[in-house]
Amino acid sequence: HVQLVESGGGSALAGGSLRLSCTVSLYPFNTRCMGWFRQVLGNQREGVAVIDPGARRTTYADSVKDRFTISQDNAKNTVYLQMNSLKPEDTAMYYCAARHSLIGCPSRPMNPSDYDFWGQGTQVTV
Repeated sequence: HVQLVESGGGSALAGGSLRLSCTVSLYPFNTRCMGWFRQVLGNQREGVAVIDPGARRTTYADSVKDRFTISQDNAKNTVYLQMNSLKPEDTAMYYCAARHSLIGCPSRPMNPSDYDFWGQGTQVTV
């Protein structure tokens, strides 16, 4: 049974920081494309940050570049999203996602439809 469990959400003041964690029960872990997405009620889910560990490449939405950092700890099967300089417009439900494929990220890494497994989400309020 595949599980993605997010944690670390909560409230922060504008300009503050939060770190989200997502522990993944998928094996192997260190070659999968993993991503963070967010959704505001009534809006479509959007990609925030994606990591392709095999290619050692990360991709960010323009709105979070230079403020958010995605990383992973293979020993803990965990992917992180460090969020700095938070803005009110970052308020959303944040979801962790993983692809079933072991061959890295697709050509459109920020497309939610290309991800197979999802966490339950964690709320971030700024």
